[in-house]
Amino acid sequence: MWFAIIAKDVPDSLDKRKSVRPAHIARLQALLDAGRLFVAGAFPAIESEDPGPAGFTGSMIVAEFASLALAEAWANADPYVAAGVYAEVQIKPFRKALPA
Repeated sequence: MWFAIIAKDVPDSLDKRKSVRPAHIARLQALLDAGRLFVAGAFPAIESEDPGPAGFTGSMIVAEFASLALAEAWANADPYVAAGVYAEVQIKPFRKALPA
């Protein structure tokens, strides 16, 4: 099943994000290579593709896991969690409706 992982950043998270981004992206790439990543990205703090020093307010990942427990375990092992980038993480089952 697909699960949406929605994370909210701590204030001033940009330096923490930058320090562990390669490891974060490597985990996402592994999901993509396995055909289990639907979409992943960050929420810019301002209306810009590159928010610069304004940074980001959080992230969203939609990926396939066999269970909610496995999605939670994967999310909890994220380098952004270990580095203190995320203030909170929500995980919800996701059902794609459109486009079909």
